[in-house]
Amino acid sequence: MIALVGFLLSFAGSLLKPRLRLEAENAVLRHQLTVLRRKVRGRVRLTNNDRWFFIQLYRWVPSILHVLTIIRPETLVRWHRAGFRCYWRWKSRSPGGRPPVKADVRALIRRMNIENPLWGAPRIHGELLKLGFEVAQSSVAKYMVKRCRPPSHGWRTFLRNHAPDIAAMDLFIVPTIGFNLLYAFVIVRLDRRDLVWINVTTTPTAEWIARQLTEAFPWNEARAP
Repeated sequence: MIALVGFLLSFAGSLLKPRLRLEAENAVLRHQLTVLRRKVRGRVRLTNNDRWFFIQLYRWVPSILHVLTIIRPETLVRWHRAGFRCYWRWKSRSPGGRPPVKADVRALIRRMNIENPLWGAPRIHGELLKLGFEVAQSSVAKYMVKRCRPPSHGWRTFLRNHAPDIAAMDLFIVPTIGFNLLYAFVIVRLDRRDLVWINVTTTPTAEWIARQLTEAFPWNEARAP
């Protein structure tokens, strides 16, 4: 009889509750049943998702504290406060990295670059340090005026234009039948792959290589690039 009266009183009280509050309490009760069914033995094990679920519902509907049975209300409040502290600690963290360059310093960098077109980033950086502005050289290069320059020739164009005047040379070892070592010096012109010069020696020196270059390209036959 007492249980029936208690049920009727709780049912009458539920009719007076707002719909959102009633749905939140039902969701908490259903989730507690899910956690209890998941328990194998021993104490109840709550995952981070379970804690997040209870904390979020507590933020929206604080009255769910009255229907919690598997955890104490003060435990849920402690979780909520700890999450609140972690959030604001993350929110107020230092962004790190370099401090942003002020607008007046950026304008000064561009002005110095425009008025002195031959100055590079190291020179402008040094002048700014003399004026008392603490800024990195990479930042100076970043905010300098980008000038349109004609595209430079690639390696293929360079080789095609200057191949007749370019030669490749190499010095390699040649073992003999008597187990001696000879050093062969070879020069090949890149234009036609012509063999310009070849000579061997047992003791290569800088003077010997310089003499080979002089003999391979005499002054009266050398062409200016």
